[in-house]
Amino acid sequence: MMATPAYPRTVPVGRLAPSPTGAQHVGNARTYLLAWLSIRSRGGRVLLRIEDIDSPRIKPWATQQAIDDLAWLGLDWDEGPDLGGPHGPYIQTERLASYTEALQRLQAMEAVYPCRCTRADVAAAASAPHVGQEGPVYPGTCAGRTANDARDLAGQPYCWRFRTAGTVDEFADGILGDRVCDVGRDLGDFVVWKTDGGPAYQLAVVLDDQAMGVTEVCRGDDLLPSAHRQRLLYRAFGWTPPEFVHVPLVVGPDGRRLAKRHGDTRIALLRERGVPAERLIGFLAWSCGLRPTREPIAARRLLPDFDIRTVPAEPFVMADADWKWLLRPAAET
Repeated sequence: MMATPAYPRTVPVGRLAPSPTGAQHVGNARTYLLAWLSIRSRGGRVLLRIEDIDSPRIKPWATQQAIDDLAWLGLDWDEGPDLGGPHGPYIQTERLASYTEALQRLQAMEAVYPCRCTRADVAAAASAPHVGQEGPVYPGTCAGRTANDARDLAGQPYCWRFRTAGTVDEFADGILGDRVCDVGRDLGDFVVWKTDGGPAYQLAVVLDDQAMGVTEVCRGDDLLPSAHRQRLLYRAFGWTPPEFVHVPLVVGPDGRRLAKRHGDTRIALLRERGVPAERLIGFLAWSCGLRPTREPIAARRLLPDFDIRTVPAEPFVMADADWKWLLRPAAET
């Protein structure tokens, strides 16, 4: 039996959900800060969840480092892998039974079908590809299959895709405003269960957020397409989706999402150098338009007048000079 939310929806519940595929960087910190402020400013509860189902990319050391980074930033939480709580476990790989049950429900509804197509197959089938920000849209090669057809694929690799044909989704994003998407046309049938036998991100986060009573999902705007997909899953299960808030990313001078190519911008490096957390918080608050200057400030001091709707919808460009400013000796003002 799938869990239902334990909190009334009048109580805001948010989550910080790092993926331990590597070190957390300044761009991650900005999103975490906004997610935390949005919930805490309204007297809500914050959960910490480790999203570790992307097993080939998981780094064993990254979970504890993410927890240490968040604590250093001054962002607290009410439940999590370190604190426990009524909605555990708080590590995705310890929640596999619930994902399996959800897949079985989708199969019984014929909402999903087995698909043998590889990424190369999808690209090759799209002779005139509709390429969005995530690549060619799945052309529906296997969409004629039923759930029972999986029996004939025994011993062969296949994934499970969710049917999206003819489905339009619309919602009001907390920062980006009204969003409308013809999911079948623009995004296509998406994977909910991978060929390696484990759940895909889209299914896992919906199950976790529902079970943990999450009422607001605040994350980077690169995941905006996932909101439309996940809302279809909520609809299939008969659940009320959370509110979505997609935060513009931090990008480098080249306009691309902050990454290793822009140098070492790890939160852990700032900690190692003895940089006060308040300096980074002040810089991030300034980058979001929450403060007029980069003056150091503790995260909690931003709570009284915080309003997520005032955050600019444009990405923040982080220059090399900004990083050097952050890394200057702790004694310098």
